[in-house]
This record gives sequence, C-alpha cells and structure tokens, in this order.
Amino acid sequence: MTLQPTPPPSSTDLDLLRKRLAHVTGFWSEDNYKASVIFYTRILPRLMDVERCTIFVMEMGSKRICSMFGTGLSEMQIEPPMEGSVVGQTISTRAGAIINDLSDKGGFHNFTAEQTGFTCRNMICAPILGTTDDNTYGAVQLLNKIDGDDFTSQDLEQLEEIAHFLSISIESIVLNKEILHIADTLDKEVGRLEQNSIRGKKVIAESPAMLEVLELVNVVSSTPINVMLLGENGTGKDLIARMIHEKGERREKPFIPVNCACIPENLVESEFFGHEKGAFTGADASRKGRFEDSSGGTLFLDEVGEMVRTVQPKFLRAIEEQEGSRLGSSKTISYDLRIISATNKDLAAEVKNGNFREDLFFRLFSVEIVIPPLRKRKEDILPLSLYFLEQINSRFNKNVSGFSAETLDLFERYSWPGNVRQLLREIERLVALTPDNEVVSVQQCSKSLVDFHNRTRKDDSDSPSLSIPEQVARLEKDLIAKALMKTGGNKSQAARLLNLTRQGLAQKMKRYSI
Repeated sequence: MTLQPTPPPSSTDLDLLRKRLAHVTGFWSEDNYKASVIFYTRILPRLMDVERCTIFVMEMGSKRICSMFGTGLSEMQIEPPMEGSVVGQTISTRAGAIINDLSDKGGFHNFTAEQTGFTCRNMICAPILGTTDDNTYGAVQLLNKIDGDDFTSQDLEQLEEIAHFLSISIESIVLNKEILHIADTLDKEVGRLEQNSIRGKKVIAESPAMLEVLELVNVVSSTPINVMLLGENGTGKDLIARMIHEKGERREKPFIPVNCACIPENLVESEFFGHEKGAFTGADASRKGRFEDSSGGTLFLDEVGEMVRTVQPKFLRAIEEQEGSRLGSSKTISYDLRIISATNKDLAAEVKNGNFREDLFFRLFSVEIVIPPLRKRKEDILPLSLYFLEQINSRFNKNVSGFSAETLDLFERYSWPGNVRQLLREIERLVALTPDNEVVSVQQCSKSLVDFHNRTRKDDSDSPSLSIPEQVARLEKDLIAKALMKTGGNKSQAARLLNLTRQGLAQKMKRYSI
C-alpha cells in the first residue's frame, strides 16, 4: 500500500469553496421549514375536523420528545415521556393509535390538561417515519373530534398519509442543521487553509506545537509589535516571519529579509543604513540602506545573533528613535518599520558572554515565538512529506506515486537534525531518483536515513519486547497506518475500517503521535 498526496487547494479553489458555503448556508434556512410545519398545525384541524393539532419531534441523540409546534402552544412547551404517553407509544412502536374515550383513562394527557387547561376527550396519533432511513422523527397528534364524533380507522389512514409528507419537512430541518454544522466546519477549515498559506507556500500544522505557533502568529500579526523567532536551523523561521508580515496591516508594504551572518563586517553599517556617494572607497553612488528600503513595511533580521557588535549601538538608536543616517551624511532619516528577528542562538547567553549588547537585546523584540524542531512535531511529518512530494513532482515534471509504508515509518522515527529543510532536500532527492509511477522505498533514501533504519531494525530484532501493552500498541499503530494508507489519509473512512469512531481514531493517533 502507498500513501499518495492530495494537491493543496489553490487560492481560487478556496474562494470558490467559500462562495459555495455562503450559498449553502443562505439557501438552507431553518425558518422556511419551521413555517412549513406550522402550516400543518394550522391546516390539519380544519382538514380533519378536530379542535387541536400538535407535532412532536424527537431530539436527536436522545429519547427526549418535544412539542415542536401545536395549536395554542409555544415551541418546546410539552415533553411527553416515552413510557406512559400515547405519543411515546406511537414513536416507540412506529404504529398509529386511536383512543376515543379518555375521560376514564389515566396517562400523560391528564397532566397536560392541568398544565394547559385543555381537556382531551379523544385523540388520534400517527408516527412521523423517515423517508430515507429507519428513523422515527416524531409524531403528529390530533385532539377532540368536533361534534363529539369518534376517530375512525379511515381518519388514521389519512393522518398517516399526511405524516408521510410531514416527514419530508421534519427531515429537512434535521438535514438543515447537519448541513449548517458541516458548512460551519468547512468554513473554519477554509479559513485555516487561507491563514496557513503565503504566496503559494503552505505552513503545515497538524501538531499541537505548530498549532500553538500559528495561534501566536495570528495574535501578533494584528499589531506592529517587534517579534523574535527562536528555533533551530531549517525549522521555517523565514516562512513564519513572512506570514506575520502578510497577515498584518503592512502586508502591501515591503518585506525586506537580511541574513546578518552573510554581510562582511566592513559593509554591515552601509548595508543597513546606506551611504552617500564618496563615503568610502568604491562608493560610486548613493545607496539606501535596509532601514530605508523597509519603510512602512517589515525588516526581517535572519540570524540576528551573528550581528557584529560594532554596528549594534547605531542599530539600538535606530530602533529606539526610529531614525538614523547614511554613511557620509549628517542628515537624519526617519524610519517607520516593523522588525522581526530570528536566531538559532540563545541570545540571553550571548548577552552574558559579552557577544550581544544587553540594551539591544531588550529593545529588539517584545514577543518571542519558539518554533519547534521537526522531531518534536512528528504529526506534521506525514502531511509535510505529501505536500513536498506534490510540489516537487510538479516542479520536476515527474509523477512519483507516493511513499511506501516502510518509508513513512522511517520518516516518523528519524530525528531530522536539519529539520524541515532536510526533509525537503530528502524528498527532492527521492523524487529525482524514483521512476515515474513508482513508490519511494527505503532503499532509495540517503545514507544517513538508511543507516538509521538498518541500525534501529537490528536493535529491535536483538531485544524483542514481550510486553503485552507494547505489542498491542505496535499492532494498533500498524493497523492504523495501514487503514490510513488504504483510504488515502481519510480519517473517517479509516475509522470505519478499524471499527472505531472518528474521535476514537483521533485519540489513538494523538497517543501514538501518528
């Protein structure tokens, strides 16, 4: 079995889906169906020559019966029990009932008479049966034949026929609620996809750790506060920085990334603050610095921990005063920008060691976001792998079918010291080496992964565990992986194959970090 990628939705697809959802939620108006049911309660007394009509509906997921609508009643006013009431008997047996002499009989109708002040002489009741399933949605009840006549079997047949058409409206209300719930869920998912996409690039977040990061991103994006991104190399700090910019009010302004580790020491000041013509040897023309280039937008300082100390005082003034000057000029230039910094170093330790100014450390950022390494967000490895495979297939004009189960298991067990960047590089290599229409196998992986696979497989075989809980856990993980592969990653279908609820499957996947 192989797990194949599903193409990520484009922005056009998301816009179209959002419009369709808006159309669905606008079309499925519950009030329309309520009006239809209320019409029955108004017309049936005249049609059947009775004093009152009440329509009862079963509350979904329980055995509670509610008077949804009725003559002289407000919604949900009467709740007859399943046992001890004609309505409950009709619903449980799915059969109609005629009772022509209620004066000497006890039951729920006597309690209702006390509550409503309406005395019931005789009644007829028919179940509202599902038209597309075996559900019983409720019952329709008529009270007191006019002129003191008795209800007949012909009356019951007529009422059962009416109940059949009434069931269409009742089912529509139930279906409407389900559709609105699904539409709301999809709308939230569309919003999440939009929020996690930046100019064609998607931030994969299934793990709790990354979901927490994205929640922080949403919070800080709405304010111009300076942010520090902490994390190992290859964790995607640059992508998160761009996301913060794109989601904020400065999205239409420049986003200027600068790698502080790549600027020669003698050019750092000129790079950030610019210079005038003739300011130094080789300065043949005036040039703006990165602070000016970022005006109105965002300056992203990648590897800020590598910034040389000689430029840090001027950097501090630029942040505090929002102004600076070019080399070779005394003219003060005002800055209006947001700073997002990123580093894989412990800046507090760098301050303590004298490599980074303490005053700059405290002025550089107000909020820090820690981006977890890939080994601590294993839930993201599988979706990342599928996403990269789809992207690289398209970029390389290839059609690699997917990953073998053994390969995916290896991906999730490997520590990925190079993080997401290493995973991307590995999949680029695998797509290049794997023929079209074939699946990626472990043997095609790079040496570090193959060596890890062989070593851990040998360790497992040398010391097999006899622990029943461990063996059960291993079996469950294997079965879940196979079910997900068989269903192409569809959790609902996989849950059915495993004879689990979707929630039960989700809990096991969380427990096993699948």
